[in-house]
Amino acid sequence: MTFSPNPRDLPNCTLVTLPAEIDISNADLLYAETMDLVHARTGRLRVLVLDLTGTRFMDSQGVRLLDQVRHRLHHPPRTELRVAVDPEGMAGRVLNLTGLRRDVAVYDDLVEAVSA
Repeated sequence: MTFSPNPRDLPNCTLVTLPAEIDISNADLLYAETMDLVHARTGRLRVLVLDLTGTRFMDSQGVRLLDQVRHRLHHPPRTELRVAVDPEGMAGRVLNLTGLRRDVAVYDDLVEAVSA
């Protein structure tokens, strides 16, 4: 499955909707494309919201993807990472089980993640 992020620049953030499945087949590409997007907006990207509300499947590669993005965004210039998930969906459950939810700002609602 090929995926290219289609970012939307909103007044207070850039929103990137991730695909329905994140696994070994696409996690590295998603990371590379997300970081390309971040680098293209260097100096003007203050908040990056990753939308996982439509992600139906995510394994450890999805967790690794989010953790890698989180670490890269902490280097200057700093960009805040927010993640929106369906709390009843697999991505939300995976973030709870792995403990990544403690390290990343996770919102159970996309509107809240965008406007926080």
